[in-house]
Amino acid sequence: MITEEVLVRSINRLIRLIWVLILCAFTSIVLHLTGTKIKWLETGFRENPVHKEPTSFQDSKPPVSGSGTQLWQAPDTASIPSTPRGDLIRYGRDLISHTSMFLGPKGKVANISNGMNCQNCHLKAGTVPFGNNYGRVAAVYPQFRNRSGTVEGFEKRVNDCIERSLNGQKLDENSREMKAMVAYLKWVGKDVGLEESFNGLGLIPLQLLDRPADPIRGNEVYIKFCARCHGENGEGELAKNGLEWLYPPLFGEDSYNTGAGLYRISMFASYVKYNMPYGVTFENPFLSDEEAWDVAAYVNSMARPEKDLSGDWPDISKKPFDHPFGPYADGFLEEQHKYGPFGPIKAVYQ
Repeated sequence: MITEEVLVRSINRLIRLIWVLILCAFTSIVLHLTGTKIKWLETGFRENPVHKEPTSFQDSKPPVSGSGTQLWQAPDTASIPSTPRGDLIRYGRDLISHTSMFLGPKGKVANISNGMNCQNCHLKAGTVPFGNNYGRVAAVYPQFRNRSGTVEGFEKRVNDCIERSLNGQKLDENSREMKAMVAYLKWVGKDVGLEESFNGLGLIPLQLLDRPADPIRGNEVYIKFCARCHGENGEGELAKNGLEWLYPPLFGEDSYNTGAGLYRISMFASYVKYNMPYGVTFENPFLSDEEAWDVAAYVNSMARPEKDLSGDWPDISKKPFDHPFGPYADGFLEEQHKYGPFGPIKAVYQ
């Protein structure tokens, strides 16, 4: 027969058991939340990278794979043949991925660039959909370019990037390094023809703001989401080998110069919108359009090396709407060409 004392002890044990279960559940929740916080600190963006500040502005919608066009994918590197030509392609890929190790300030081949790698702007050696990739290059070059007013081949295009984005000097067009990079560019884009429609090439144009892009707002975005990797002063972070950048400098003497493509804020904004913070993809962007425009305005308002652009755009009527240096054929001021609003400028040419 159960006595009152035994019953009390049993009830007390049951109560203690219930408290243990509650404590375990609480601990599990805390650990999960702590893990989420740590992941945020490690990656620089939320576990669910959908960040939207309150705004009345309608964000751009990225193209969706399967909407009538095939999503471009770079060829598998395993398919590069084991031939002298294949060796050249692989060397070209190494040069694109680790440009500074070969051509940087401490490069083992030459010292003709600022230490950035080509893939700092063309993600993963130019193979990421909407990551400023090389998918279209083989199909369109040689081509006439309004910036130079001439027909440009692969070599000119490569040297343009070295002289502008890498703030360097021309690479000898007959060098093995130039031949290797051209071979790689042709290989990456070998499956793209002029008449073929692929999703994922180039960058996704953003909807234009109805106001100027704001460097002051952009500074807030930069400090909040970009400074952790690129530094509060845009100085970047060197890799442990001291030969290349883990996170490239976005302004200052080691960054791209005023002639680089990313110095146009429409290109910078499109690039960061669908690729940054690092790890974001076009399918799940993190920044709002407004944040992308504003942070582009901030970064490109900061000091950087200057490039002599006196030979660019011989026909000034062909300048892009956001080319930040005059003269212009449309009557708008440099300030508006740099920060916008761009709608009135584009309307002149439509």
